[in-house]
Amino acid sequence: MLEKIVATAPLFLLVAVRCFAMIRTAPLLSSSAVPGVAKIALAGFSAYLVLPAVQSYAQPIDSYNLTYIFILLGEGLIGVITGFYITMIFAAFSSAGQFFSLQMGFSAAESYDALSQVENPLMGQYLNLIAMLIFLQVKGFQTLFVTGITKSFTALNAFSIIAGREDFLAFMLKGLTDLFLDAMMIALPMIASLFLVTTSMGILSKAAPQMNLLSEGLPITILVSFFLLTQLLPVMTSYFGVLFERAFNKLGTLFTSLMVGS
Repeated sequence: MLEKIVATAPLFLLVAVRCFAMIRTAPLLSSSAVPGVAKIALAGFSAYLVLPAVQSYAQPIDSYNLTYIFILLGEGLIGVITGFYITMIFAAFSSAGQFFSLQMGFSAAESYDALSQVENPLMGQYLNLIAMLIFLQVKGFQTLFVTGITKSFTALNAFSIIAGREDFLAFMLKGLTDLFLDAMMIALPMIASLFLVTTSMGILSKAAPQMNLLSEGLPITILVSFFLLTQLLPVMTSYFGVLFERAFNKLGTLFTSLMVGS
């Protein structure tokens, strides 16, 4: 193993940089809870597994020069784009939790989320954790490493980033718009139901002021919210799986189109 790595050191370094950049930006693996040594080891092992497939079509690299440094930076950029796109899918779940946390009364209860590594409301963290479990259940990491890395190396290199920059820009912008659309689709049932609850309490408090529903509004809203969440959770989890499958299909379609175009 070591002899093979030393013999193909320039090519192995290019592959390892792309794998490491993807690991640094991919969800869960990019967390500070994962040691840096483990990330480097995983990137090196992934690069070693992909290296035989890359050698079959890669151009020979003679020496380390300025061109090689730019290619190295391009490989890192490809890894960052791949991991960042998967991170955007998880951002939809956190955003959905933020949308209805305000109506639940949990918008002020924010804490550090170890998965997304940002300040996140409780409902955002809850949906993010469920999404991570669904991601593991649908073998997302296997697809990301086995299919995503291998297919990306057969389709992309540092030069194809420049040639297909319009496709990449349109792809990332479409991903950002889908982020908000998916977050709204996840949160819409909760938002609409809580809006009806709030409207009903407002009408009742106007019709019967002696009931003093405003003081009891927050506990009622929280109880109704948790009830709705338990009822909608099976539908949400199935929709999470659909989002992951759609994201991998879009990523594969991008790689295929760039490979055909090149």
